[in-house]
Amino acid sequence: MASESIDIGIKSAYRAELGSPDVAKVPRGPIDVPLLAVVLALTGFGLVMIYSASSVVAGSRFDNPNYFLHRQLTGVAAGVVGMCITMRIDYRWYRRLVYPLLIVSMLLMALVLVPGIGVKVGVARRWLQFAGMRFQPVELAKIAVCAYLAYSISKKDTTGMRSFTLAFIPHLAVVGAVVAMLVLQPDYGSAAIMMAILGVMLFVGGTRVGYLGAFLFSGIFLAWEAVKSSPYHMERVTVFLNPESHRADAGWQLTESFIALGSGGLNGLGLGRGHLKLGFVPELWNDFIATIIGHELGLWGLCSVAVLFLVFFWRGTRIAFFAKDRFGAYLAFGITTLIALQAGINLGVVTGLLPTKGLTLPFISYGRSSIVLCLCAVGILLNISQRNEDFWEETQELKEKERVRRELDMRRQRLAANREALKGKRL
Repeated sequence: MASESIDIGIKSAYRAELGSPDVAKVPRGPIDVPLLAVVLALTGFGLVMIYSASSVVAGSRFDNPNYFLHRQLTGVAAGVVGMCITMRIDYRWYRRLVYPLLIVSMLLMALVLVPGIGVKVGVARRWLQFAGMRFQPVELAKIAVCAYLAYSISKKDTTGMRSFTLAFIPHLAVVGAVVAMLVLQPDYGSAAIMMAILGVMLFVGGTRVGYLGAFLFSGIFLAWEAVKSSPYHMERVTVFLNPESHRADAGWQLTESFIALGSGGLNGLGLGRGHLKLGFVPELWNDFIATIIGHELGLWGLCSVAVLFLVFFWRGTRIAFFAKDRFGAYLAFGITTLIALQAGINLGVVTGLLPTKGLTLPFISYGRSSIVLCLCAVGILLNISQRNEDFWEETQELKEKERVRRELDMRRQRLAANREALKGKRL
């Protein structure tokens, strides 16, 4: 009876220590503060530059110099609310929404192509309009593609990812369908982003380099054929190669951008003192907002923005590296690469390193669809970063449980030895 009571006491203590709320409960980890600080800094800076770039045109066109600023503020407010919501939702729950989200985004992109439903601006049909507000479905499709690739790749082992039929073809088919609709809009810039995300995610997932090489060369060939078949995009390429010869027509925006960057020098002309806002560069607050940054704040201002995006990429990649599971890792890396790559392409276009693509500068350019979905995507990143902290907490918890287990095993052994000694004395 005594030995049974001793065993029961040991088991009770063992269960009490290992199952106590203090040990079993894992607190929610802190968010990645540097990432959040960078995003808020870029967003706030974007509001300032949108006002600086658009106030004169808005005043003359709408009799309200704050017109574009007020509209962007509504997008930022909605984006911050969305970020707070996605930041509190466990990212693993999004695995259930991968295919519905992908299907919805593709249906919306298909509606864009329907005359009378899709809104056409210039030669491009990229928008839907609801209750007087325009929405670009491609912004949702970018997040949907990242989530789909993260979910699909995370389910496959190393052997599956190295298979041409199991990994390469299915992913290419799905993303290729999205890209085909983008080409029809036409939106070659977003199509290039989608294909780049596909290639990067497959590479990180472990697909054979030979497949990716063939994919790269095939993509370049098809892109060139698509550009040649479109006079509008072919003109963009010729402007990129020789902007001075097209300065009076299609190259006006790019050449004026070069002049503005050159006149800004290292320190710029001063915030709000640039002359570009007088209409020298059309739609300056959209794709070419980096031009006014370099014009008014100089090379230092432009480099500071680039550094902030590099910090964003570093923190996002770090979140992916320390993610709790493969889905979280691939999702974090996909979102990070999407935003950083788009920023790099936008800055490359403004500085003349790349042909014009029609891509916004994330968090900074005017565009409510872009800012809302970028901030929602950041919320997902922040949630993954919280789970990273949970991972370290769980690691410490497991170590503590192992320590308690060892101590209780040693106590059990000592008690067993004492029982044997007592039995020996009785005999």
